[in-house]
Amino acid sequence: QVQLVESGGGLVQPGGSLRLFCAASGSFFSLYVMGWYRQAPGKQRDLVADISSGGTTDYADSVKGRFIISRDNAKKMVYLQMNSLKPEDTAVYYCNNRGTGDWGQGTQVTVSS
Repeated sequence: QVQLVESGGGLVQPGGSLRLFCAASGSFFSLYVMGWYRQAPGKQRDLVADISSGGTTDYADSVKGRFIISRDNAKKMVYLQMNSLKPEDTAVYYCNNRGTGDWGQGTQVTVSS
C-alpha cells in the first residue's frame, strides 16, 4: 500500500505564496500519475493539478498561471508551488496517487488577511 503524507499548508495573506509537499512511500512511484486535489467546506473535492511519470502537467483553469506542480521521482516527492494566492484557494489540499487511488490526510491552506 502506498502512503502519502502532505505538509506545507498554513495561513497566508492574499497575493502570497505557499509550497506544498507530498512524501510517498511504496514501490513504483515513478510510474504513477500524481495529483493534487482540494476540498473547500461544503464543496466537492476537485482536481487542482496532476503530473505524469514523465513530467507532463495539467491544471484546473482556476489555478493556471499561478500554481506549479512538480515531482522528484528519486525522492518520491510531489510538490505544489502556489503563487498569487486568493481567498477562494482556501481549502484542504490532498495528494493523490491516480494509479493506486491512495490519498494523503490533507493539509489546510487558508488565504486571508
